[in-house]
Amino acid sequence: MNNNWEYKKIGDICIVERGGSPRPINQFITDDENGINWIKIGDTTESMYITETAQKIKPEGMKKSRYVQPGDFLLSNSMSFGRPYILKIDGCIHDGWLVLRDKDVLFDKRFLYYYLSSKTTYEKFKSMAVGGVVNNLNSEMVRKVDVPIPSKMEQAKTADVLDKLNSVIVMYQQEIQKLDKLIQARFVEMFGDPIINNMSWPESTIGDGCFVTKLAGFEYSKYIEYDDTGDVVMVKAQNVKNGTLNRKDLSFISNEVSDALPRSQLLPGDVVMTYVGANIGDVALIDDKYKYHLAPNVAKIRVDAKIYNSVYFMYMLMFLNSYIVKNSADTAKAALGMERIRKLKVFIPTYDLQNQFAAFVQQVNKSKFVIHKFLYCTTHNTQSIIKPRPNTKESGKTRGGKPYADEF
Repeated sequence: MNNNWEYKKIGDICIVERGGSPRPINQFITDDENGINWIKIGDTTESMYITETAQKIKPEGMKKSRYVQPGDFLLSNSMSFGRPYILKIDGCIHDGWLVLRDKDVLFDKRFLYYYLSSKTTYEKFKSMAVGGVVNNLNSEMVRKVDVPIPSKMEQAKTADVLDKLNSVIVMYQQEIQKLDKLIQARFVEMFGDPIINNMSWPESTIGDGCFVTKLAGFEYSKYIEYDDTGDVVMVKAQNVKNGTLNRKDLSFISNEVSDALPRSQLLPGDVVMTYVGANIGDVALIDDKYKYHLAPNVAKIRVDAKIYNSVYFMYMLMFLNSYIVKNSADTAKAALGMERIRKLKVFIPTYDLQNQFAAFVQQVNKSKFVIHKFLYCTTHNTQSIIKPRPNTKESGKTRGGKPYADEF
């Protein structure tokens, strides 16, 4: 790679604008096939491209929104903030998006996508983002971020390499998904459908065999202040997904603060469940890799070890997710109070059978661990394709030999 790439601020080379929402939005949604694509976060996939939308709006809604075209870049400015996408369709965007337009066509679109997707760019966005529970970016923040501008030929070569590595990453991810489906199939084979309990196991409620609690609001406001480093990991809703703890974007507190709030401390074997928000009902199992503590919007379920194997219990809740979501739908804002969680019906197979299932999961997880190692190495290679150079120019000026952190 060239050691003398020039860096410029996004605002100097791209038009950056925020989306807009016609309100009330329900009055502008239409089933007319000639309507304008209404682009939402839910229309995204793991792909770098946005190719279709679930909804359309009436043409008059465009006057109160932001029109975007194929080739434009979109950045989410809240929730999964900073995530880039390339448009392959036209349409309108709401105020949860920022649009970037390459004014002078300086970039291979794939190269810019990979750079904006990099860990370093995310950290830059994160350092500038504002907000409490949800971080937010605005257009002025994005304009201040520096990006490299290699030659078009070098951009294309770099993007080709990253495309190949990304294909390998997708392959590993698909293998992990196959193993997850194997566990699910084994669960149904051993225990049946937990919603209808077609194997007639003894029934109970979560509250009868578990301790359920949360971090109280006044405790959070009085004691909790997140840090980027520390002794104890705060388990936030965004860290709980599909039976796993996502360790991206971690926040920490000290041992002293955690010890002052013992009720919401987490121990290995505890099950955590999100009880409000878009991913309501997601669960994960607490491991012994770190010390953990509950954050807002996440409940702790500590099982009675004489009744439940916690691995079995977590997978049972994963299967009950659709029922849990339905159980929360009669409120103005989807939410589950602690009492609702305690009243959720569960079934109790024999303890020996629960242990057999947990042993099977452990064996499958060994295979997943090997694949995750390969996945990590490949992802790391992707992240390190472009590294800072001693004589890199940033915004037209030489950096004087001080390198950046890894760019990808």
